[in-house]
Amino acid sequence: QVQLVESGGGLVQPGGSLRLSCAASGRTFSTYAMGWFRQAPGKEREFIVYITWSGSSTYYADSVKGRFTISVDNAKNTVYLQMNSLKPEDTAVYYCAGSPYISTRPERYNYWGQGTQVTVSS
Repeated sequence: QVQLVESGGGLVQPGGSLRLSCAASGRTFSTYAMGWFRQAPGKEREFIVYITWSGSSTYYADSVKGRFTISVDNAKNTVYLQMNSLKPEDTAVYYCAGSPYISTRPERYNYWGQGTQVTVSS
């Protein structure tokens, strides 16, 4: 099993920044890639970005490309999501997830964190 714990969410004004963290523990070697997803009220879970633990492969959704940056610290088994130029439409619960594959599809991820709320509002 892999346990994932997100942190770093909160309330931020439009144009502001936040950094989310996802700390992984347990059998992390069973995951090849880590992804971030988000889900707004009444909407489906949306893929944002993934990264391999080696850091060699990343893929961003168009909605966040150029504003969000994913990174990994293998020594800490932690994945980060730096979010800049935040917009009200970025408001959602953000989840990190682990997968044995690289994928944009949530069903390909078998480990999920509990989620952290990000609210972008003035």
